[in-house]
Amino acid sequence: MLDEQTHQKLMSMKMYGLAADFQTHLDGHSDDSLSFEERFGLMVDREWTERQERKLNLRLGRAKLREKSCLEDIDYRHPRGLDRSVINRLAACRWIGEHENIILTGPTGLGKTWIACALADNACRKGHTAHYTRVPRLLQDLAIAQADGTYTRALNRLAKTDVLILDDWGLAPLTDRERRDMLEIIEDRRGRRSTIVTSQLPVKKWHDHIGDPTIADSILDRLVHNAHRIELKGQSLRKRRSGKPKRK
Repeated sequence: MLDEQTHQKLMSMKMYGLAADFQTHLDGHSDDSLSFEERFGLMVDREWTERQERKLNLRLGRAKLREKSCLEDIDYRHPRGLDRSVINRLAACRWIGEHENIILTGPTGLGKTWIACALADNACRKGHTAHYTRVPRLLQDLAIAQADGTYTRALNRLAKTDVLILDDWGLAPLTDRERRDMLEIIEDRRGRRSTIVTSQLPVKKWHDHIGDPTIADSILDRLVHNAHRIELKGQSLRKRRSGKPKRK
């Protein structure tokens, strides 16, 4: 009876690893050759491992990454200008500690979003928080937040994320409100958090895309000057894998 109560208490305290090992002991499957200290150490190790896994799953769930990708699965055989040594350096996540950014540019189909999500997945596995969003959807959501009074709260959530992926930057012209929204996001994160931007537009065209010269200068100064830039080029991976001829 006491053993059952102990097990229930462990479960109620969400110590699922300890509870599982304790149940193994009750079922007579534990190693009797181990001392109490050794057995207890193994139980604590299992509890710690399970807690770390739960935290990781929570971070990955909140990140809402569009692609289930990881750095280990990157294909370097396809000629697209992707340097393995650069990815290996970024895998250490020092860029996050230094609050640096990453800019991925290149034509469609070269894996910009996939690589961005792999970098964010790696960050989550090293204990950082991440969040994925497409810029067009983000700007729509911020417009709604302006209308319903949750704008500041929405900006605060974006500001607190260690790694923010802004996917599909530059797909459509920006309104004045959208320019200012982007400036607020980038300013809140400057020197505090890291941002990954993917775009089909080369960086040299971003100033014209933003439109307003003053706001463009402010955004680019905060986003680009301390960024690791990865410029992809070559044939679309999707077209290559499908075996279909390239359309003109």
